[in-house]
Amino acid sequence: MAKTKAFKPKARRPRGFEDRAADSLRAQRALISAASGVYERWGFEPLETPAFEYADALGKFLPDEDRPNEGVFAMQDDDEQWMALRYDLTAPLARFAAENFQDLAKPFRRYQFGEVWRNEKPGPGRFRQFVQCDADSVGAPGPAADAEMIALASEVMGAAGLGEGDYVVRVNDRRLLDGVLESLGDAAPEKRLRVLRAIDKMDRLGAEGVELLLGEGRKDDSGDFTEGAGLDAAGRARVLGFLEATGETRGEVLDALKPVVGDGVGAQGLAALEEIDSVLAALGVTETRAMFDPSVVRGLGYYTGPVFEAELLATATYDDGSPIQFGSVGGGGRYDDLVSRFTGQAVPATGFSFGVSRFAAALSALGRLDAARPDPLVVVIAAEKDRMADYFQIAAELRAAGLRAEAFVGGGNMGKQLKYADRRDAAMAVIIGSEEREKGEAQIKDLALGKRLAAQIEDNKTWREDQPAQFTVSRDQLVAAIKERLS
Repeated sequence: MAKTKAFKPKARRPRGFEDRAADSLRAQRALISAASGVYERWGFEPLETPAFEYADALGKFLPDEDRPNEGVFAMQDDDEQWMALRYDLTAPLARFAAENFQDLAKPFRRYQFGEVWRNEKPGPGRFRQFVQCDADSVGAPGPAADAEMIALASEVMGAAGLGEGDYVVRVNDRRLLDGVLESLGDAAPEKRLRVLRAIDKMDRLGAEGVELLLGEGRKDDSGDFTEGAGLDAAGRARVLGFLEATGETRGEVLDALKPVVGDGVGAQGLAALEEIDSVLAALGVTETRAMFDPSVVRGLGYYTGPVFEAELLATATYDDGSPIQFGSVGGGGRYDDLVSRFTGQAVPATGFSFGVSRFAAALSALGRLDAARPDPLVVVIAAEKDRMADYFQIAAELRAAGLRAEAFVGGGNMGKQLKYADRRDAAMAVIIGSEEREKGEAQIKDLALGKRLAAQIEDNKTWREDQPAQFTVSRDQLVAAIKERLS
């Protein structure tokens, strides 16, 4: 009888998901810690909601209303209700606020960070699971609350290690464009949506490409045709004139917008930006840190008033010297209709969100976020296998003194152990063999210094004779000697 071959699963990572190594995780945790510190200082409270929400609470259904949208990962519970992994942190906040509405102090100011999942086609730098960090104020009407969010976003940028000129928060109000469309005599929802989509491509396509999408449409390099918004020449000129309403200061942009946004809803948006400018000035948010930009639209049907994006201006370079452009790393705005899905009454809300992975990767490339760098590691070499308790005790002494230390627990001789310490990028190695133990001494190898000297010294004889990166101390001075050397 043939022997059945044992099944061995193939080690493979699901498509669109990533393994996060130590450097990436440290950068993300440092960024979350920096942002959380800002939110706490501004009076926001932490909140954690479950990974799963009922699919109808997320607002994601196919037209047959029988199965969740392919944009989320969903499953049917034993009570036959559809649940889905959250695709952002705002929809769960809206559900929480509605469910606990009577018991919450309003405005309800919360911040949250956590994993979100999107069942979308993955691509370069586009994953199906990632971490978001949000701050929101539910029950906060008026532009002053939006201005606070913009100032909060700016302070998060600073806490992440970015200085003046490294970033800018670009601010707009969705009602300004509505005013422009009103002035054209056409504010139909479908046309408005296509205009928004066209404007959202300004950075990628430029004014010429956007004008095509505002008109009959545009054919891309692959030959695919995108239907346009159908505006006539005068309408296209009016929208492009709105997008080109710029200036050196927020006040200059406001002056440039006044002639093009009309007197109706557009005037409401303009008044909101004027109040936001006043609050930002009072909070010390300079023109270089937050500016007005009519091309910012942020999503298509989600926001109802002021919107903003935090953009990185600082650049890094690839190995070949070419620049890395980071672009937007976060954003937010006013969304007054989300909680009302549950309550049936208007509940004003505004918020700020950033993708932790993308932002942390950009900061790492820029060499920012000093808090992400781990403390130097000390490895205690297991020179005598029957003295492991001694080596664990040494590592414990080092940790008790505030140092990062481990005793080697793998197999192998001293050479293999030192190679391990090198691969761990350890700063120092402690060696206490029988000879050192009998003398009451310890050998310390300064591995970091050794690497630098090895790159400088070409004469091996000089290296062997001087041994500048290895020294001996008395056992009772071990901890103090390492602390002094590291400092």
